[in-house]
Amino acid sequence: MLGYSWLYLLLAAMAGLTMAVQGSINSVLGKKIGLMETNFIVHATAAIILLIYFIFNFENGNFNSWKGAPWFLYIGGVLGIAITYLVMVSIPELGVAVATTSIVTAQVLTAACIDHFGLFGLEQVPFTWVKFVGVLFLAAGVRLLLN
Repeated sequence: MLGYSWLYLLLAAMAGLTMAVQGSINSVLGKKIGLMETNFIVHATAAIILLIYFIFNFENGNFNSWKGAPWFLYIGGVLGIAITYLVMVSIPELGVAVATTSIVTAQVLTAACIDHFGLFGLEQVPFTWVKFVGVLFLAAGVRLLLN
């Protein structure tokens, strides 16, 4: 059984909060200037901030070992672009609550599968029937929010 800390639960909740806010403001900006233009600005801004961070506070990582990582570990940026685009498209049509609940439900189901199979080199965490019921409750929540 994996232990957890309330601090990390709070940090995860803050990530969810920021995702809902980010998706909302990105959707509004997307309607004003275009979806791909917004996607570009969002990611360019992130890249600039990361560049500034690296210049002034470089971590103890090792860029020289990048060749040793499997290719699929480098698709995070492409996935980030897809996530931003899909959030911007779904929120205006579904509303923030329904879109976010749908996103979280799919995210939890996918995460449970990744855990269960220990994909990408992560520790295996069994997908129990209790977790399955939890995912069903999330899906039911999406359905209830559609009314």
